[in-house]
Amino acid sequence: MFSSFGRFDMQPFASLPQQFQDFFRCYPIDAMQGNKSDYNYGGKIFLPPSALNKLSMLNVRYPMLFELESPDSKRKTHSGVLEFIAEEGRVYLPNWMMDVLGVHTGSLLLISSTDLPLGNFVKLEPQSTDFLDISDPKAVLENSLRNFSTLTMDDIIDIKYNNKIYRIKVLEVKPENESHGICVLETDLVTDFAPPVGYVEPDYKKLQEEERIKKQNMKPKAPSIGSMSRRIGYAEQLNSSSSTHFSGEGQKLSGKIMNVPTKVLENEVKLSLDKQPAPLNLPDGQLFFGFPFIPPKKDDDDDDEGDGHGTKLVNFQGEGQSLRKAAKRKGRKEHTGSKSKATKSPEIIEID
Repeated sequence: MFSSFGRFDMQPFASLPQQFQDFFRCYPIDAMQGNKSDYNYGGKIFLPPSALNKLSMLNVRYPMLFELESPDSKRKTHSGVLEFIAEEGRVYLPNWMMDVLGVHTGSLLLISSTDLPLGNFVKLEPQSTDFLDISDPKAVLENSLRNFSTLTMDDIIDIKYNNKIYRIKVLEVKPENESHGICVLETDLVTDFAPPVGYVEPDYKKLQEEERIKKQNMKPKAPSIGSMSRRIGYAEQLNSSSSTHFSGEGQKLSGKIMNVPTKVLENEVKLSLDKQPAPLNLPDGQLFFGFPFIPPKKDDDDDDEGDGHGTKLVNFQGEGQSLRKAAKRKGRKEHTGSKSKATKSPEIIEID
């Protein structure tokens, strides 16, 4: 009876998670064997294999989150674990995490397992205005936060983009809790940005005024409103030109220089573009093509056509000859030659 009661009473205590807590000597990730410098731009640490054995025995919940505290500086932060491949008694941290904790290589560090709520909001502050050069900062940050398990208030994290390091401070996290940290794994996180350090808000009114003045200076200054010819003073320039044309000297083929007489235009017309041009009114049935209009000749004019001396001209008059002679047949006479036939004049078509 008592044995069954004991088994029933021990099952709940066996499933309860217990806290992991141990001291380690901290070292930067750059001190690890192999090229692992890219892990400096994340929020996860390297622990020894013995820590994994203790965590499995203590039934620590997933994801494994840890609280890091420096006994010397009394500073705290949170992180996840990447791998259990560190040497015994050592823990490897990203460079930015060592700066936040205020520890040096070989300093003693207390690491404890903890639980953090899933975050739903974080407000970040870039530490330089260079962060504004990124075309899509939210997309870059979303990709960089995949290397983080937690975010703690007042931490300054490092992210890398296009071979450049950007430092970002965590100003606010939600939901608020005693640990001032949140878990960012498998959660929808709303991100807000504060103005970068050193950023000065531009004076938009002054910029608009400068843009307006710049546009005014770019507009051409017209003396008056009107056509292009009036703007450039075409009539004045044309009328002020000299009335003499073709003046100068010439040289003959023999080499003798001769003076070219100056020709003065009589009845020179002064142009004026002040008034509107007169309309071109033509009778019905007439078109203007820019040259004198010659009406077609009437039927009576065709009979009087000649060479000017009373002799009527005949078109297409002459003789023809076949290329081969026709064969002789009985009852037919030999072809003596072609007879000249007067050609008929073409018919005249009247166009109404």
